[in-house]
Amino acid sequence: MTDAKHPPASEFQRLIQGQHDDPFGLLGPRGSGNDRHVTAFDPGAEKMFACTTDARHRLDPVPDAPGVFHGPVPGDGHYWLRGEAKGEHWEFEDVYRFGTVLGEIDEYLLGEGSHLRLWEVLGAHVMQHEGMWGTHFAVWAPNARRVSVVGDFNWWNGLRHAMRRRGATGVWEIFIPYVADGAFYRYEIVGPDGTVQPRKADPVGFGSEHPPANASIVRDISGYGWSDEEWITTRSEAQRRDAPISIYEVHLPSWRRKDWGRPISYVEAARELVSYVKEMGFTHIELMPISEYPFDGSWGYQPIGMFAPTIRCGLPHEFRDLVNAAHLEGLGVILDWVPGHFPSDPHGLGRFDGTALYEHADPREGFHKDWNTLIYNYGRAEVSNFLTANALFWLDEFHADGLRVDAVASMLYRDYSRNAGEWVPNKDGGRENYEAIAVLQRMNTATYGEHPGIMTVAEESTAYPGVSQPVDQGGLGFGFKWNMGWMNDTLEYIKKDPVYRSYHHHQMTFGLVYAFSENFILPISHDEVVHGKGSMIGKMPGNDWEKFANLRAYYGFMWGHPGKKLLFMGQELAQRSEWNHDAQVDWDCLGDARHEGIQRLVRDLNHLYRDTPAMHVKDCFEDGFQWIVGGDQQNSVFAWVRRGGPDDPEVVVICNFTPQEHPDYRMGMPSAGRWREVINSDAEIYGGENRGNYGSVEAHEGEMHGQPAHADVTVPPLSTVWLMRDTD
Repeated sequence: MTDAKHPPASEFQRLIQGQHDDPFGLLGPRGSGNDRHVTAFDPGAEKMFACTTDARHRLDPVPDAPGVFHGPVPGDGHYWLRGEAKGEHWEFEDVYRFGTVLGEIDEYLLGEGSHLRLWEVLGAHVMQHEGMWGTHFAVWAPNARRVSVVGDFNWWNGLRHAMRRRGATGVWEIFIPYVADGAFYRYEIVGPDGTVQPRKADPVGFGSEHPPANASIVRDISGYGWSDEEWITTRSEAQRRDAPISIYEVHLPSWRRKDWGRPISYVEAARELVSYVKEMGFTHIELMPISEYPFDGSWGYQPIGMFAPTIRCGLPHEFRDLVNAAHLEGLGVILDWVPGHFPSDPHGLGRFDGTALYEHADPREGFHKDWNTLIYNYGRAEVSNFLTANALFWLDEFHADGLRVDAVASMLYRDYSRNAGEWVPNKDGGRENYEAIAVLQRMNTATYGEHPGIMTVAEESTAYPGVSQPVDQGGLGFGFKWNMGWMNDTLEYIKKDPVYRSYHHHQMTFGLVYAFSENFILPISHDEVVHGKGSMIGKMPGNDWEKFANLRAYYGFMWGHPGKKLLFMGQELAQRSEWNHDAQVDWDCLGDARHEGIQRLVRDLNHLYRDTPAMHVKDCFEDGFQWIVGGDQQNSVFAWVRRGGPDDPEVVVICNFTPQEHPDYRMGMPSAGRWREVINSDAEIYGGENRGNYGSVEAHEGEMHGQPAHADVTVPPLSTVWLMRDTD
C-alpha cells in the first residue's frame, strides 16, 4: 500500500536496514484530529499500540517491514507507544512526534561556520521541549547517510533513535524524552558508502566515562552558583603586561595522590592546591589539559573530549568549584588548550562521518609523524568555528582566565618536522600555514573580544614575528609568548660545570637581545623535567651542596630577569626525581632542610616580585632593564638594574655562577646611598651559608660601568643577590 500516509515498502526496507537518511519523513504522526495516523518503528516489537489517556489504539504491522507499525490514532492530544513481544511489554514516548529544537538562526550560523556558541546547540542538552523533559542531541556529520544516538537508554541499538538531518548544515538532531543527566551515549554513524563507522564520542559532549572506557555521558552544566564576580570584574588588572604574573604549572592528577593512589579531586584541589599556591605567592595556576583524553601518558595533550573536563578528577560542577575557589583567593586559572592535533582513536574525531571531516585527507597535511596524531583542517569553516567556540567555551562556562596554546609552531608551518616532499606548500609556494594562522587570529580576536581581561599564551619555539602583537597590527594576537630560547640557553648554561661556564657566558646574556620583542613568559615547564632530562636539582653540577646552591642562584636569576615567570610543580621543592604522571610530587622531600630552603626561596622570590614594582611593571619594556655587568666572563658574574615607574625604588640583581666568593666586587650602581639586600640565595634560611652584605651596601658617587655611583659588594659563591635602593 502506498499513499501520502503510508510510504512505499522500499522506504521501510531502508529504515529497518539502518540506511534511511530521513526517518522523520517516515515515522511519527501525520494528519490531525480524526485523520491522524501514526507510523512507529521498534525492531524488538511484535505488537505496537499508540496509547492516549482514554484509549489504546492497535497499530498494524507494515507488510515486509519487521518492527514497523502503522494505524489511526484519532485526536490531537498526547500519545505514547506500547510495544509487546514474548509476553513482555514496554512503554515509551514517540521521539518522532517532536519538532525541531534548533532554530533558523542556529541553522544559518551553523551552515556558515560562524556559531561561536556552538556548545549551546550541539552536544547533549537536558531540556524541556514541547512539554516533556529529556535530552536534545545534535552532532555535525555532513557526509553521513544515517546518524543515530545509541546509549544505555535504548540498548545501544542504532535503529531506535535515528536522527533528523538539518538541511545543508550537516547537523543531525533528535530530542529523546526521559534521557537525563548521567546517561551514557555514543553516535552510530553510517558513512556515505553505507558502512557503519566505529561508534563515536560526542565532539561537543560535556562528559565522558572514565578512561579507558570512552562513552560520552550526558552532563547538565547549567545552573552553577558562581561567587567570583569581584575577581572577574577586576582580573584585567592582574593580567596586564605591567602586572606581576608568576604561574604555577600543574598536572592535576599527579600533583597529589589520595586513597590508594587515586588522583586528587577537583573538590580537594579547591582546598589544598589553592591554599598552597596562594601561600607560595604565585599569582596563577596553569592546569595542563583538562579536556578529556583517552591515554594517561599523553598528559592531556591528545584530547578527544574538547568540551568535557576530565572525569579523572571529578564532574564539571566540581571543576567549577576549583576555579571559583582560586578566584576567591585572588588567583587566576590558565588552561592548556590543544588545537594543534588530536588522536586517531576510533571513537574520536578521525574520519568522523566516514570521511576526513575534522582532519585533512592528505597525510602530508593531516598527519603528525612525531605524535601519530591527526591535524585539524583549519581551512574548513566549521572546523575553525569548532576550535574558536571551544576556546570561548572554557572562558565562558568555566570562568578560565586564560588559555595557553600548545605547540603553536607545529601549526604555523606546513613543513614542521617534515622532510622535503613530505609537505604541501601554501598557495604562494611557502611554508607558512595561512589557514592555521587565521584560526589563531580568529581565536584571539574572539576571546579577547568576548572576555576582556583574559590572557592567551603561545607556546611557540621559533622566531615567528608578532606572536604577542595585536591582530590588527599583523600579529597573531596572543597576550604573551613562552620564551623558549631563554629557557634552552640558560638551562644549557646552568647544567655545565662552573669551570666551563666562562666559555658559554653568552647563553645567559643573549636572551636580552630579543627580550622585549614579545611579551615573554620565562617557562620552566613539565617538558624540562621528564623523558630523561632530569629534575631541576638533577640538572645541577657538583656535589649536593653545589647542586642546591646552583639551583638557588638560577631561580634568583630567573625571578630577577625581565619576563613573567612559570615553574612546574615539584621544582619549587627541588625534588630529585623526574616528574612521573603516575605518581605525585615528592612531598616527602620537605623533611630535608635543603629542600625546604628552596621552597622558602621560591616563596620569597614570588612575594618580592609581586610587591616590588621595579621587578614586574616593565617586564615587557626595554626601559625597565639596564646591564651593569654583562661581560665578566672570567668570573661568571652578571649584574643589571630593574626599573619600574619614576617613583619606584630600583633593584640591582647580581649573580655569581662560580663557586668562588667575591668579597669586594666593585661595580656600578644607579645612585649613591644605602641599598638593602632583599634577597640573598646564600642565606641560611634557604640552605646557604649566610655570606653576604649584612643587610645592605653603601654606594658612593663615582661613575663605573656606565652608572653614576659604585659599591663594593660581597657576592657569595653560586648565588644571586638583589639590592633595593633604600628610600627612607
